[in-house]
Amino acid sequence: MTKSKQKLLKRYLPKTLLGRSLLILVIPIFLIQIFSTYIFFDRHWSRVTSRLGYAVAGEVALLTDYIVAVDYDDGKVQRVFDLYEQKLGLIATFEKSAKLSHDGQGAKIIPDWEEMIRATLHKELDNAIPYPYTVDVDFYEKWVEVRVEMSQGILNVSLPQRRLFSSTTYIFLLWMFAASLVLLIIAILFMRNQIRPIKRLAIAAEHFGKGRDVKSFKVEGAKEVRQAGTAFLDMKQRIQRQITQRTEMLAGVSHDLRTPITRLKLQIAMLGDSPDIYEMKRDITDMEKMIDGYLNFVRGEGTEPSVMTNIADLLRDASVSTKRQGCDVDLQLNDLNIKMFLRKMSFKRCLMNILSNATKYADFIWITLEKSNDKEIRILIEDNGPGIPEENLKDVFRPFYRVDTSRNMDTGGIGLGLPIAKDIINSHGGDITLKNSEHGGLAVSIVLPI
Repeated sequence: MTKSKQKLLKRYLPKTLLGRSLLILVIPIFLIQIFSTYIFFDRHWSRVTSRLGYAVAGEVALLTDYIVAVDYDDGKVQRVFDLYEQKLGLIATFEKSAKLSHDGQGAKIIPDWEEMIRATLHKELDNAIPYPYTVDVDFYEKWVEVRVEMSQGILNVSLPQRRLFSSTTYIFLLWMFAASLVLLIIAILFMRNQIRPIKRLAIAAEHFGKGRDVKSFKVEGAKEVRQAGTAFLDMKQRIQRQITQRTEMLAGVSHDLRTPITRLKLQIAMLGDSPDIYEMKRDITDMEKMIDGYLNFVRGEGTEPSVMTNIADLLRDASVSTKRQGCDVDLQLNDLNIKMFLRKMSFKRCLMNILSNATKYADFIWITLEKSNDKEIRILIEDNGPGIPEENLKDVFRPFYRVDTSRNMDTGGIGLGLPIAKDIINSHGGDITLKNSEHGGLAVSIVLPI
């Protein structure tokens, strides 16, 4: 199969596991019904109808031969007609000196039940009688009429439809389709129950990837699904344990370093003032800022719970804090009032890191909230600063990388602001990208799943 045909096939195949599972069940049932119906019509129904037509044709032929044998004697012929009606259910009459019109119905383009019975009876009558005839099948009245043109007139034979049609056809089709429908409904219910644990596992993994609490998930379903659920819970525990250990380790390192730094500050304070002492004080201050940056890098991970947060209110608070730093802010919320689960303090720290970076180099900031689609929102933060060279846009997310290579912490920072922001956005299942803004500065795009 060529690639184009494979793509075409994938386009029309169901996308969900339930749809594909049902397709696997429905196709064999559908094929079995087609083959069974074909075999039934070819082997059973057609043979039964042919034999019934053979019997009716023989009875009509017997009447024509008898009428000729008694030389169209009305009394004898009528007695035989009466016996046919009493014993065989056939109503026979004879019209003397009548002729057939020969404008009977032709074969239909799409044969139906009437046409099939007419064709079968025609075939048997051709072999049984040498006279011209017509066959009229009326399914609504459930009667069949055969008119035979003889030398002295027309023989009319009316018989009930059941003499030529087997009702087992309807019964067979009804039972076959009804049984298939019942089995299909049972299969749908069963497959939904089997797929429900997989959907719950997918939802739990999605919530965990967005930084939300996963407390109600429990392992259930088939053996393979249980294995996947157990593996997910083990992975979740390992990740949370790793985050907790990293936080505790850095907190411990910070605590251990603060004590000698405090002693150094006291000792330097006793040495008086000199250019060398000033540089030593500055180095100690930088060390304290770096230690605070380490803690900010992991603060709140694995400990702060996710709460329902109005993203518009959060942006309003961040814009007010930015204005207090002496920078103008244009906030565009586009009348959106979206609530979503966030680790509120961590996400606010992310926004303030981005906005604080912008206030160092720009005097005007644009903040825009928009809805990308039904599943995502986008926060765009732009400024009119100098921006970042294209070749450095990806590097700024590396910890401790600084575009400003000077040692001035007040302008260049320690290189953890954007890495912290990226870490927080990723922990919420989102993404953050940078590009140069049309306003001349940097444009930070944050995409979050709703």
